[in-house]
Formats: sequence, C-alpha cells, structure tokens
Amino acid sequence: MPRNRLVPGVEVVAVPGRGLAVRTAEGEFLSVRTRRADHSDHTDHADQDALLSLLAGAPSAPPDEELRRVARGFEEAGYLAAPVRPPRWPAARRDVRLLGDPVLTGPLAAQLTALGALPRTAPATAVPAPVASPVPPTTIEDLLEGGPAAVVWCLDGPVPDGLWDAADRLPEHGTAWLRCHREGWQAYVEPLAAAPGDVTAAHVRARRLAATPAHRELAAYWSGPRTSGEPVRLTVPAAALLAALLADDLARWATGAPDTAGAVPARRRLRHVDLRTLAVTEHPVLPVPAVAPMPAVVPAPAAVPMSTAVPAPAAVPGPSAVPAPAVVPTPRKGG
Repeated sequence: MPRNRLVPGVEVVAVPGRGLAVRTAEGEFLSVRTRRADHSDHTDHADQDALLSLLAGAPSAPPDEELRRVARGFEEAGYLAAPVRPPRWPAARRDVRLLGDPVLTGPLAAQLTALGALPRTAPATAVPAPVASPVPPTTIEDLLEGGPAAVVWCLDGPVPDGLWDAADRLPEHGTAWLRCHREGWQAYVEPLAAAPGDVTAAHVRARRLAATPAHRELAAYWSGPRTSGEPVRLTVPAAALLAALLADDLARWATGAPDTAGAVPARRRLRHVDLRTLAVTEHPVLPVPAVAPMPAVVPAPAAVPMSTAVPAPAAVPGPSAVPAPAVVPTPRKGG
C-alpha cells in the first residue's frame, strides 16, 4: 500500500532558528509547531528528519505519538494524501473535432495528442490554393458528422454574425463545445459548454454588449466591414498559450477534474488574453436566461358611432283601474 506523502504543490522547508514551515499550493507559508516543551515548541534536527521522512512517504522508523499527531494535522489540512495517478483521457471522449484557422488548430492538435485525445481537423475544400479555405459547417448535422465527443472552433479574427449559431446547439446533442477568437491584439477563450444551460457563444456576445457603453460600436465591429493596415499576426508563443488554455479546459472536462477552489468555475469563465504581453485575465460569465416572447398585440375594436337623437323608451302602461265591487244589498227580515 503506498504511503501518504505531501500533495503536489505543497513543500516543507527548514527555516534557520524557526523550525519547519509549510509552503502551501497557494504560495503561503505556515509554521510547523509541536508539543515538545523541552525544545520551545520547535522540532530538533532528529525530529525534523523523522517528520520530513514521514511527509515524503519514505521508509523510516515507526513514528511516535507526536509525529503521528503532526501528520494527522497535515492530512486534515489536505496537505498529505496517498499518491494519485494522473487521470487518463477516457476513450469515449477522445474524438475531438477541430475547426478554424491552422495557426491555432495546429498547436492545439499537438497538445491534445500529447494529453491522450484523438483530434481531427476539418477537411480542406477542393478549390486549389491559395484560394482554398476550409468550408465551415453551417448546420448542426454537419457539426455532428462522425460523432465527435467535442468540437473546438478557433478563429484568428472576429466571429462573423451567425457563424456559431448552429454550434451553440451542440450541448443539446451531448457534444462539448469550446471556442476562441481574436479581436485585434485581444483574444477571447470562451467557457466550455457541455450540457444544456451552459454558457454559449450567443450568451457571451450578449453579456459583452451589455457590459460596455460602446455596444453599438462593438456590434458594428463584429458585423464588419473593418478597415485595417498591417494585420496582427499571432506569434508562436501567443498561439501556444491559446492552445494550452483550450487543451487544459478540454482535458479537465474529459477527465472530470474538479474546479480549483476559490477560482471561477471553468464553465462560467471568460478569459481575455492580451496578445502583446500574454497576460490572461478571467471574467465570470453566466448564461442569458430565455425571455418569454412578447404577447401579440390585439387591435382595439373600432368605435361604434352613436346617433345624435336617442328615442325615449316607449311608455309602459300601468295597470288599469280595477272597479270596486257592486254593493250587495243585505236582505231585510220581515216585520
């Protein structure tokens, strides 16, 4: 049975005059204290060596109660655990279809292959070069051809209106959907959508328009045409960075890796890359809820003209007088 050892990213260092300290995966330093009163709450060299061997998972003498207590503290903090093999890319999710510009799909295919996926790029058209360019699929049936587990679309430029509308429906068919594009010196890596209700390209577009006072200008920029001088050219490091971000998102989805604690969830995260400095910033983004359609407007009925003279209602005759009954003479008695 493998021994517990420090988890990746956690390290222990001996600080002169202060004993041991832990450097956490977040880069913070924590002091290690013991209950040995004869050493002023610090471990001596023998204790340090025994503890370091224990934390490294190396064979050593059975630890005493104090070292076991310290080790339990490491385990409870999540710093000590049994070794875990890196997850392998599942066979059911290895088929990844790549669409878009080769300057991005090329390095992405290389990274996905190294991670265990089987990327395949869209076939080129029969038009001879240099006129030839891949024909983008326009229907959901085209995108699902061959039954890919995921579709990744990379554009070295803005996204034309409607280009990704069909692809936004891929999660409804059980296919993961990931994309990136460039706008000048800025690139955007959008969140992976793997199930209905995840963030789509249309959601990102709507959120970006809502977040800027220049929404008319941004919409016009997307729609084109655009006039520019010397074109922006992706450098090899910039293309490799974008490919790495995409490959990492796809690998985490394929292997079911959990989100990093305290970070924006991967499927709710829009990443902005400054291609001049390669700085990456993250922005949370949520799906746009469906809006109920406006009810149909029913025209008001035409007004009915009223006549100028309204005849008075006919008089209802009252009941006729009932005549009083005739007086009946009382018969007289004889006499």
